[in-house]
Amino acid sequence: MIDAIKKTLLAGVGAAVVTKDKVEAALGDYVKQGKVSSAEARAMAEKIAADGKKEFETLSGELSEKVKDVFAGFNRDTQKRLEALEARVKALEHPNEPKGRSKGA
Repeated sequence: MIDAIKKTLLAGVGAAVVTKDKVEAALGDYVKQGKVSSAEARAMAEKIAADGKKEFETLSGELSEKVKDVFAGFNRDTQKRLEALEARVKALEHPNEPKGRSKGA
């Protein structure tokens, strides 16, 4: 599961790199056409990169929280299964003991 998450994040980074290249190419075209100055294109590229980084960090944080929630759910399920198994073992070890009572009580 961790590998799948890593691959997803790396795919996102790869998409960001491709997008950055496309943005730079498009801005370069605008500069060549005289639609924007070189300084304006640089400022736009920096703003787009900053916005992309912020979005990536937000999504990474959300993904991290979701992964933690998933694993917490697994832990709860595992704990419930372990408690059920312990109860079954206790019942098998002490078949004549009434349910709900412990030996020392």
